[in-house]
Amino acid sequence: MSKLNRRQFLAATALATGGALMTSRLAFATMDSNSTSRFVFIILRGALDGLMAAPPYGDPDYARLRRELAIGVPGSAGGAIQLDNLFGLHPSLQFLGESYAARELTVFHAIASPYRERSHFDGQDVLENGFVRPHASQSGWLNRALAAVPADRSRSRKELGVALGQNVPLVMRGPATVASWSPSKLAALDDDTLERITDLYARDPLLSKRLADAMAANAIASEAQEDAVDETGMMAAPSPEMRDKADAADKSTLLARTEKGNARGGARYTEVIRAAAGFLRKDDGPQIAVFDATGWDTHANEGAALGQLSARLGALDAGLRTLKEQLGPVWRDTAVLIATEFGRTAAVNGTRGTDHGTGAAAFLLGGAVAGGRVIADWPGLAASNLFEGRDLRPTLDIRSVMKGVLADHVRVPSAALEREVFPDSATARPLTGLVRA
Repeated sequence: MSKLNRRQFLAATALATGGALMTSRLAFATMDSNSTSRFVFIILRGALDGLMAAPPYGDPDYARLRRELAIGVPGSAGGAIQLDNLFGLHPSLQFLGESYAARELTVFHAIASPYRERSHFDGQDVLENGFVRPHASQSGWLNRALAAVPADRSRSRKELGVALGQNVPLVMRGPATVASWSPSKLAALDDDTLERITDLYARDPLLSKRLADAMAANAIASEAQEDAVDETGMMAAPSPEMRDKADAADKSTLLARTEKGNARGGARYTEVIRAAAGFLRKDDGPQIAVFDATGWDTHANEGAALGQLSARLGALDAGLRTLKEQLGPVWRDTAVLIATEFGRTAAVNGTRGTDHGTGAAAFLLGGAVAGGRVIADWPGLAASNLFEGRDLRPTLDIRSVMKGVLADHVRVPSAALEREVFPDSATARPLTGLVRA
């Protein structure tokens, strides 16, 4: 019997025994074995502030509502990255800005799921279950979509699903089989103990299968981590222009917090995203990936061009850059959808943050994306146009985006999209032309 090293054993043990829940979770599953398409769904849990991530700097009411949290016009100190005459990107989203210029990013604004309340748990449930109300299903829309993809009958479908954490997120639960994997934080064991437990596992059919599956998954993830060139870098420090133009009284403190936050968030994203890329770039590996990121609930001290949210956006942006770099040529066949459960209030609250809202922003990124545009039926931020007098009014159903990507990129049959994947979604017509032909 070959010797099992510590890294293999610890990852395998985490799978076989359930593992510990991490702050980020990763799930994979396969689809048509002949398809080269890759699809990644990223859930930003906690309600991302879409008016900060993609500021409508050209709206005359934006600066009035956002006051000290307003992102400036392009070219100003800490100003937005210009997309068009109305919308920009937060200055920490440098990679997304480059992707937009390369026509690999589409931004959706004033977008939401059918959910109209403001509970994180219920909002996330609707975002993942694909129905119009929370707790309507125990399965998720992406898992049901996988089950509906026509399989290549000449080849068996492998179980290569992996979840970072002990639970597969709702969006990936259902009839299509997925597995779970997590990097273990357990202390290392000596070689003799490892060999004894390996031998013990070999005598149990269930555990030996799980161990073998875990070893295969861990080998892919470990290879991806070992191939990584940069173990520390995610988002670089703010640009020299931002440094020079920031307010002198606050500059050093904000820069220190931003860089510290980027380093901390970057390390977390690096591990997850490199593992994801390791699976996705294999010819016989998974083609669908889901992972989430927490910490987007910015009720207080949100910051603007610099600060708490800027650090998180920077880590996310740099993680996405890492995903592209690690995927290499597979990137051209990849589409990444980034979404959150709902947006945040249009106006600043009393603690220099924003509260739970409704309309949000979403992003579709990748080499397979027909990008370089903003898709939004913009309702405006005048008081009379706000939803319930406080939120950005949603004018686009996120299921329209999901349907369009699943139909044109993942090749889910239209009938299955309407009947099984997104029941009761006739009003959410699929958006076409989101991916390259």
